[in-house]
Amino acid sequence: MSNYKTCRECGGELFADDIAIHRKLINRGADEFFCIDCLADKLGCTRPDIERLIDHYRSTGSCTLFA
Repeated sequence: MSNYKTCRECGGELFADDIAIHRKLINRGADEFFCIDCLADKLGCTRPDIERLIDHYRSTGSCTLFA
């Protein structure tokens, strides 16, 4: 069952950027998602690292997930 509202790890509320970066970095066809904090933990990086990627994709227009 698809879950676009809460993080599959911590149960926190999801926002558009959480879903977009999960799809970009993990699986484009995902229907369950990690919030940015849980995604950073899973990838072994920090929230600011993920936020910089989001800013990069949004500013360059190189990914339609961040349009």
